[in-house]
Amino acid sequence: GKYCLQSTERVVAARLPYRVKLSAEKRYAWCACGHSKKQPFCDGAHKVKAPSISPLRFSPDKTKTAMLCACKETKNVPYCDGSHFKEVQKSQLMPPKIP
Repeated sequence: GKYCLQSTERVVAARLPYRVKLSAEKRYAWCACGHSKKQPFCDGAHKVKAPSISPLRFSPDKTKTAMLCACKETKNVPYCDGSHFKEVQKSQLMPPKIP
């Protein structure tokens, strides 16, 4: 059979949000798939790794420092809503892998 390394699913880019300075006059593309190497912003990686997912384009209402979601589970995209705490708890509940 054919073996494929590319994932078509969203991945967790990081466990904690990215603290970034956003400018009101600028337009941003927040990475929604988690595959971008320029987190938390899109670098086009979704085109190959997650073609069904598109970045979120947004302009902040004012210049500010914001916490942008890195776990990709937020309900308040692109801003962190604390969903990463659930991811961390889940990983702590998982039994350790036995070699």
